[in-house]
Amino acid sequence: MLKIRLQRVGRKHEPTFRLVLTDSKNGPKSGKSLEVLGSFDSRRDNDIKQFDVEKVKYWISKGAQISDTVHNFLVGKKVIAGKKKNVLPLKKAIVKAETAKPVEATTATPIATPAQAEVAKA
Repeated sequence: MLKIRLQRVGRKHEPTFRLVLTDSKNGPKSGKSLEVLGSFDSRRDNDIKQFDVEKVKYWISKGAQISDTVHNFLVGKKVIAGKKKNVLPLKKAIVKAETAKPVEATTATPIATPAQAEVAKA
């Protein structure tokens, strides 16, 4: 399945992203992309001109899936219609580990030592 997603490029602490069309099985850092559809610099107020809007719409019409972050970006720039998706993970309640239960006494008879056996016979 083809996917349109962001690929991080740039140096440390200076993130810039490419909008790429890639196979969904390729990792984000593999560099194997079929087509570069644009770029995005999150540190600056970018214009939509950095993206090839026609190619993005073309690939969406051909069945390419878009990542949630790209979807939110395109909805914000009014390239596609729809609602933004929540991409933040859900907060889950912290579950405390169960305390270890004490070992229950068994009903078996205790092992007698030889001294105790002699006392029991007498």
